[in-house]
Amino acid sequence: MKRTRYQFGSVALKKRALGPHVWVYRYFERGIRKSKMIGSIEQYPKRADALKCAESLRMLANPDDPSAQIVTLRALIDRYKTEELPELRHSTQLAYSSYLDEHIMQKWGDYPLGEVKPFAVEQWLKGVSLARRTKGNICNVMRVLFNAAMRWELMEIRENPMKLVRVRGVSKREKEPRVLDVPECHAVMQQLEEPYRTMVALALATGLRSSELFALKWRDFDWLNSTMFVRRAIVDGVVDDVKTKYSKAGLPLDPALAEVMMHWRAQSKFKENDDWVFASWRTLGRVPFRATAVLEDFIKPAAQRAELGVIGWHTFRRTFSTLLRGNGEDIKVQQELTRHADIRTTMNLYTQAISDQKRQAQGRIVEMVLPAIQSVTLNRPSRVCKLLNQKGKWWAL
Repeated sequence: MKRTRYQFGSVALKKRALGPHVWVYRYFERGIRKSKMIGSIEQYPKRADALKCAESLRMLANPDDPSAQIVTLRALIDRYKTEELPELRHSTQLAYSSYLDEHIMQKWGDYPLGEVKPFAVEQWLKGVSLARRTKGNICNVMRVLFNAAMRWELMEIRENPMKLVRVRGVSKREKEPRVLDVPECHAVMQQLEEPYRTMVALALATGLRSSELFALKWRDFDWLNSTMFVRRAIVDGVVDDVKTKYSKAGLPLDPALAEVMMHWRAQSKFKENDDWVFASWRTLGRVPFRATAVLEDFIKPAAQRAELGVIGWHTFRRTFSTLLRGNGEDIKVQQELTRHADIRTTMNLYTQAISDQKRQAQGRIVEMVLPAIQSVTLNRPSRVCKLLNQKGKWWAL
């Protein structure tokens, strides 16, 4: 079959009576003249700028022979942003966009794909003043880009060249992650007022990620069956799906922890089933608090007052996991309570943790970390069974 002739198309300035003039890319599709807008003359003052932006459009205009012209990494990134990046989780989109725009595009944007060599990338990463983990993340994003290029047949290669790039020490942490012991858990909670004390208590007692913690709604609590469900995540105000399918699994809700949550619900102005558990009063409950703001304005200062140094939201998740290990819990129970996608494939396929084991394991963590909050806000949890079984507006009691 005769190959379709490659069309370069053309870039032209289209004048407008109202608003700034715009650049358009013109090409033919099955004999019909088509055009796509590139952007305004304010965005791309020079024709050369518009031509660079048109590279990704030129690939779309030649689906049968995209490799007939030299494709730059800039064109690949533009197409990736249009077709694949929107399918990722919001937090992943933010991270990838940052690496693409601030690092990869600036250095390699004008290079043809075939000239982006593994050794050159490795030397570049050695020379940039970034944390090793950040360098590793940039390398991973470049692998993702080249995988896309291979899938779209923009390169006649069988193996991703970025797999050859080595980032020294990327698997090693620059410093040990912060983990709290039990007295330190008590100390930080004693320095906090509500609702921040309850936020930390729930994070320590369940190991929730901050994106999951702030996405909780009251209807996610099944009080009668003592279970809490993690159904969504929120990052920068954008509600998204949870990180993995394992994250959606129900978590046991220990009676003492249920009492803590009931106590907070009784105080909150937003207590209906569809309300956020940690709804922001500044927005009249329309959105929850932002995890970053709470961390900077309340959690870190409390940790400083307790002389604990710098901590973050993930400190509480690591602490939860460490306490489970310290208690000698079954490794499958650890995996299901932390809701990691995998520890070992064999365990995932053939081992099932007993629900009672998970409840007992979480109960031991609750017993360790909650005394501080109970001494400040609660009596010993004696009314919980009565409250769990009572119908109606129990939170008004």
